[in-house]
Amino acid sequence: MGKSQETRARILAAALESFRTQGFEAATMREIARLAGVAVGAAYYYFPSKDAIMLAFYEQAQREMAPALDAAIDGGADLKARLAGLMRAKLEYFAPSRRLLGALAAHADPEDALSPFSEASRPVRERDTAFFTRAIEASRTKTPDDLAAHLPGLLWMYQMGVILFWIYDKSPGQAKTHALLDKSLYIVVALIRLAGLPLMKPVRGVVVELVETVTG
Repeated sequence: MGKSQETRARILAAALESFRTQGFEAATMREIARLAGVAVGAAYYYFPSKDAIMLAFYEQAQREMAPALDAAIDGGADLKARLAGLMRAKLEYFAPSRRLLGALAAHADPEDALSPFSEASRPVRERDTAFFTRAIEASRTKTPDDLAAHLPGLLWMYQMGVILFWIYDKSPGQAKTHALLDKSLYIVVALIRLAGLPLMKPVRGVVVELVETVTG
């Protein structure tokens, strides 16, 4: 790692420590620079804002989680196992940052750069959605053509709902979240399999229209 990369990584690590201990809103770039042992100007050189730091964290998280996500896809016995593996790997990775993610839940507006639905976070969102595409393809689950293009995105949205529940889950070890994941995945995968039945075509059409309306 070059000196520039090392400095950037040190600032990012210091920022995450500050966010986790002080809260995202209370943390300042001056404090982050102090923790990283660099001048304030240097902190701004690498990250023009706290939002930029968080987007860098999302990208770093994605890189670091990739081996575990690959293993979940390659090692799952069926679609349910693969999806469970993907989501459990993410919950495990983000566990130390659960409070931080809770603070960022207030930034859900797509106009906010930190929102998982924003244009700024689109590259991260699309790469994450691609893992769901791979999980579906690896499981060889038959998906109707009209639903296939939307299914990875729907699974990504489902994941976001689970993560939001997990953020506020105060049960020991977030046991309620893990129970929710197991039971809801059973239903989700069953619905995916049922979606291909001829009888379900009218309902499927409404679902596709609804998704296209919401996503624009």
